[in-house]
Amino acid sequence: MKKITKIVLTGGPAAGKTTLISRILNEFKQENGWRVITIPETATELISGFGIKPFGGCMSMLAFQDFVISDQLHKERLALKAAEVVDEENILIIYDRAVMDDKAYITDEEFAGVLSHFGLTEEDVLGSYDAVLHLVTCAKGAEFAYNLGNAARTESIDAAREMDDRTLRAWSGHPNLRIIDNSDNFDDKLGRAIREIYRILGEPAPMMKKRKYLIELPDLVRFARYSPVKLDMMQTYLLTVNPGVERRIRQQESGDGYLYFYTEKHIMDDGSRWVTERPISEKHYIRYLMESDNRMHSVRKTKYRFICNGHRMEIDIYPFSDDRAVLFAYSDGAPAELPPEVKVISEVTGDPAYKNRQLAIAQTL
Repeated sequence: MKKITKIVLTGGPAAGKTTLISRILNEFKQENGWRVITIPETATELISGFGIKPFGGCMSMLAFQDFVISDQLHKERLALKAAEVVDEENILIIYDRAVMDDKAYITDEEFAGVLSHFGLTEEDVLGSYDAVLHLVTCAKGAEFAYNLGNAARTESIDAAREMDDRTLRAWSGHPNLRIIDNSDNFDDKLGRAIREIYRILGEPAPMMKKRKYLIELPDLVRFARYSPVKLDMMQTYLLTVNPGVERRIRQQESGDGYLYFYTEKHIMDDGSRWVTERPISEKHYIRYLMESDNRMHSVRKTKYRFICNGHRMEIDIYPFSDDRAVLFAYSDGAPAELPPEVKVISEVTGDPAYKNRQLAIAQTL
């Protein structure tokens, strides 16, 4: 029996939607029985791909919304058809904005008129999504990060705040609206969003505190009782373009194919870090490989993910180490009890020598 869950990601400019989508793809993997179907932001596709836009004399904002909603509804119908034919039973459809977002750009009366062209009411639209996550713009509470990763952003901070308010109002009628604010750092913000998705799915949310251990290379045959999921990946660091910004790309196994990601890590003046990430195509991944930093090796590893004593754990095995590996254990409070099959050499939580960037240089554990 198929279980299809439809979740909208919305919010003001620079809220973290793109990075959250990459986290969702990384969290809900095919090898774990999931299929994630993503619907890109329609307005952006029309502007960049078709050249039609509600400014520069091309057309009015009202006329543009008719294009947006028509294309959005078409893609949503295709996503549902795809969900019915893929092999996986657990389907997660993620919408990067959806129909109600258009209400933020025109009057309520105009929006009702556009919907009537398609034989719809607001109640019809709201009822077609299971849940809505509103990610609050960085312009509210994390102003320092507003332009990170997007030098072309045109909205002022005040305009971003206003659009955030208008978007939240547009979706306020949905009975399962969750608001993800900037009350903590960006990584924790995304972690809260992931936990909300687990709650929406009715699944136990993963424990988020992570501890890292250097261990002796385990005999994986002895781990069969945990039914570990194997995942191959490769991470490549890119040449520095802007001071204080580390760039990298990642190829990650997913079912019979691969997923690709581009990541930027911004080092702030106070030493904190702000990480943004987005999925990319294989074509863009290959193009980024041309910008590889030749001072560092690509970090290849095989990850084994499993559950032990009710806690999520991962073992990373590297081709350059014949006798050591790294274990990650996730918990909400006290350190998780490790598997008896593991022989710990030392805890290395927070140790920079065991971060991927350093491993790309040293190629040793």
